Amino acid sequence: MEKFPLTAKGFAKLDAELKRLKSTDRPQIIRAIAEAREHGDLSENAEYHAARERQSFIEGRIKELEAMIGRSEIIDVSRLSGPVKFGATVVLLDEDNDEEKTYQIVGEAEASVEDGLLNMKSPLARALIGKEPGDSVEVRTPGGVRSYEIRTVSFV
Repeated sequence: MEKFPLTAKGFAKLDAELKRLKSTDRPQIIRAIAEAREHGDLSENAEYHAARERQSFIEGRIKELEAMIGRSEIIDVSRLSGPVKFGATVVLLDEDNDEEKTYQIVGEAEASVEDGLLNMKSPLARALIGKEPGDSVEVRTPGGVRSYEIRTVSFV
């Protein structure tokens, strides 16, 4: 079974979501289904069908999170150093518009570009891995080729 890396922060976030789903969301949806059943004819009961759909989503997400957590390997990024690799926080200068961007290279399960968490399998992360401050990288994106200069690399 393939293990996949997670930062301690990413693991804590997934674990918190799993606990919330099991302790709060699951009991709420069970109560909502019971309440909807009391309204009679289930074939035309929109509340019942919506609650069952929500229950299906919650149960699916619980299984997905349990599998991710079970296969995860937690990496303590504060013990890492050197060039860009998993866990690195990288400050980039977009050479086309002189805009600075900061990303942390993380696993697929915790990636969120909006939050500055870059999937290590993304084209930009793959281009950055192994590079050091001062290096330039070119990345092919749907909008064309982008050039970045690596300003800093840290492991926090």
